[in-house]
Amino acid sequence: MSLTKQIFLGLILGVIIGQYLPTFGESIGWLRDIFLHLIKAIIAPLVFSTIVVGIAGGGDVKKLGRMGAKSIIYFEIVTTLALFIGLLAVNLTQPGAGVVLTGDPGTLGAIAQTHPKTLIETIVHVFPTSIIEAMATGDVLQIVTFSVIFAFAVNAVGERGRPIVEWCNSLAQVMFSFTNIIMKFAPIGVGAAMAATIGHMGSQILLHLGQLILTLYAALIVFVVVVLGAVMAIARVPLVPFIRAIREPFTLAFVTTSSESALPMAMERMEAFGVPKRIVGFVMPAGYSFNLDGTTLYLSLASVFVMQAVASTNPGFSFDIGQQIAMMVALMITSKGVAAVPRASIVILLATLSSFLPADLKHYGPMAVAMIFGVDELMDMARTSVNLLGNCLATIVVARWEGEFDEKKARAYS
Repeated sequence: MSLTKQIFLGLILGVIIGQYLPTFGESIGWLRDIFLHLIKAIIAPLVFSTIVVGIAGGGDVKKLGRMGAKSIIYFEIVTTLALFIGLLAVNLTQPGAGVVLTGDPGTLGAIAQTHPKTLIETIVHVFPTSIIEAMATGDVLQIVTFSVIFAFAVNAVGERGRPIVEWCNSLAQVMFSFTNIIMKFAPIGVGAAMAATIGHMGSQILLHLGQLILTLYAALIVFVVVVLGAVMAIARVPLVPFIRAIREPFTLAFVTTSSESALPMAMERMEAFGVPKRIVGFVMPAGYSFNLDGTTLYLSLASVFVMQAVASTNPGFSFDIGQQIAMMVALMITSKGVAAVPRASIVILLATLSSFLPADLKHYGPMAVAMIFGVDELMDMARTSVNLLGNCLATIVVARWEGEFDEKKARAYS
């Protein structure tokens, strides 16, 4: 049985266990945690080794600069489109209309006092004070920055740096082999993740805030079909082989709600799909900070949902389209700091709401987000998997833009 079939079998068994044996389903959550811990252990050495080999192993510094600029331009265009699709969807369906906000916001009230990193803080955060600390905390952006500068230094010493390149090349191969070993346990990890989720939340959670969940899923489908579909057409990406390449990492990201769980496999698949190692090693980790398509769409949709709920609770309050567009501009800036903030989506959502709600209504922000939080895991599944899909596609777009995409290899992928 192929790994894809094993993962889907684990997924189905997890749903059954969570539904009919919820206590047992919750109790096996530790199997999911072990799987995720092992996957996250791969990321730092894999990102470091692939970037060093890509740049120092014959890479061109000018090409790297050009590739970085193209990546940022692409990321900005696509995430902006994601924001506005979320805005359009929430205005069409009005999921917050009629919602009355009551209750205690709990710990989210304290989180509302924090703020996402500003642009300057995000730039400063990019540069690590300790690569050991960055690797220990899994800060991918800091690892990328250190790896790029380290690769420049290896290039600068010439032949004396050749053993480092060879060692990094061996390390990358070992980490991909490590990934293949860990992925044999993916069906167990996926099944345990789904059993724990359903066991904890119950399938009846789908009945609550259903319109918000359906709006998010519909908006993400539209984004994938219209925006990413157009990108695939322009970049001439072979559709069926691409689906084959991403189906397993996509499923992993969806079930575990963790982009990191799918990163090593996604990097391996994109390299096998015809994207050069140096492009995969740079674009995909960078995309985990700057190209979170699903998360940015969710932020725009959730923020306007809250404003609709506040307006329903307080008939004198209104939030017109001009104010919504101003909020989208703020989200375009603050969402770039997502990867550098713990519980990032909540912090950014609360901070944005705090900026746009009148002083006498600010307490409704944490109250509404606390309500959303009850179904956040279901929404996180969708946005995390779309984040992964967008980053895989970004590597192909940049490779095509650089004239280095191996189309024959892609079409032969099976």
